[in-house]
Amino acid sequence: MSTKTHKISVDNITIDVVRKNIKNLHLAVYPPYGRVRIATPRHIDDEALRLFAISKLSWIKKHRSKFKQQKCQSPREYVSGESHYYKGQRYLLNVIYQKAPFRNKAEIRNKKYLDLYVREGSNKQQRRRVLTEWYRHQLKYLIPGLIEKWEGTIGVKTNDWGVKRMKTKWGTCNVRAKRVWINLELAKRPPQCLEYILVHELVHLLERNHNIRFTSYMDKFLSNWRFIKEELNSFPISYGDWDY
Repeated sequence: MSTKTHKISVDNITIDVVRKNIKNLHLAVYPPYGRVRIATPRHIDDEALRLFAISKLSWIKKHRSKFKQQKCQSPREYVSGESHYYKGQRYLLNVIYQKAPFRNKAEIRNKKYLDLYVREGSNKQQRRRVLTEWYRHQLKYLIPGLIEKWEGTIGVKTNDWGVKRMKTKWGTCNVRAKRVWINLELAKRPPQCLEYILVHELVHLLERNHNIRFTSYMDKFLSNWRFIKEELNSFPISYGDWDY
């Protein structure tokens, strides 16, 4: 059956309600504007959802406030002169248009410029796609060494890993399949942020939940993880990070 979507209001906060074939309620606050969404089993009525939302109001307001306070970049047009980030460093984009034969690519120059080579006449979406694939390639180059390092340290083994766009999470771990997914946007963050997320997801292979046991493992394997988490969450949000 298809999902059904409508809205409810709690304390002047509009909440998107999505009914689907699931067993539990899932509450999320989305950047960059703090949109609130509840995914719910079909049998739970709106009044019960309102009571649930009221019980979570302090959590909802805390996360909405965090997004409002966080620095945001203006929407990216992928043109020369724009600021783009890689490994936490700011680079000036330099778009270089090429006539056929050509090869789309991106590369760092002089520790200041990010040169983007695209076909002559390329539109915004095409330029963005080239840069996105460059980011993906960089992450896929960095991740294997980190996984090998931390699998040995933590004492776990993954079956698979991948990189994809995610709106609300920096990473996920399918404990049963032993599969880790990393958010593509981590290519823009400082290297220690990528490492922290990988450790976080690998620790889930020891402890599924975010409980005291999980925190103890994080303290044991990456003692400064709280500082890195704070750094990751304070890094400027790009509007483009969330428009997919």
